[in-house]
Amino acid sequence: MIETRLLQQFVAVAEELHFNRAAERLHMAQPPLSQAIRKLESAVGAPLFVRTHRSVALTPAGAAFLVTARTALSALEEGVAQTRRVAQGIEGHLTLTFINIAPYTPLLRALRGFRNACPGVAFTMVEATTQEQVIALEQGRADIGFMRTPGTSVPHLRMATVSSEPIYVALPAGHRLESAPTIELASLKDDAFVASPRTLGKGFHDQLISLCQAAGFVPNIVQHGRQMQTLIALVAAGFGVALLPASLATTAREDVVFRPLQADPSDEMARLDLFMAWNETRASTLRDRLIQTILQSLSAS
Repeated sequence: MIETRLLQQFVAVAEELHFNRAAERLHMAQPPLSQAIRKLESAVGAPLFVRTHRSVALTPAGAAFLVTARTALSALEEGVAQTRRVAQGIEGHLTLTFINIAPYTPLLRALRGFRNACPGVAFTMVEATTQEQVIALEQGRADIGFMRTPGTSVPHLRMATVSSEPIYVALPAGHRLESAPTIELASLKDDAFVASPRTLGKGFHDQLISLCQAAGFVPNIVQHGRQMQTLIALVAAGFGVALLPASLATTAREDVVFRPLQADPSDEMARLDLFMAWNETRASTLRDRLIQTILQSLSAS
């Protein structure tokens, strides 16, 4: 193993072609520098300089090794600089997991602002259910997740609310309540429902069940869908009605009608939150910088 110090000393001599000037450049005495070069030649296994009383010149092997030494030192210098940039939170890699975040414009704006400010950060974006995200955060396979409430307390998982919206009812076109401006949930007690399975997000699932129970009935769930867009398609196909985030009401379809629930605006059960979650046991300056950027951007919007 050749020490970095020896490479720096060799480059100085190769560029000065004079041991005394190279020693002055390195702020050292000439005899230790000569000893260092001999040590390097021994390690390389070939003479690197032709020395006379009047001159110093590179051998062919020395000229070739100069290219190698400069490349190695440059790579090391860049590696150190990159390490500092990562430590400062301006470069590196982040893996983000998320449910459908397309409707959440303020969050998307915050992510775009961070990318513009930190172009040296690479992202891996993974669409996943809430339960899948919790597991990925626990195992260190994700840095930040955007999810619904997990439904149960998860050790070491920190969460911050990034959006809160009312729950709407999605009805198939032609439904008997299509013309109603708002929907009383109890009026759907005899309807079939479509919903996401509890195994993929029990917090969201249990909230919708509890909302129906508070209205006096247990929903008859006849079909499940993994994604929100799948649920909308099932509604359009007439399989049943669905309780969905209000942000999905922007989906333009002639075969699905979205209506708000008749509910007290302060009733948290009738609202859906989107959370940003991270594992507080895993330190990351870069992740923390993104979290801070998102929270500041959302508070200003």
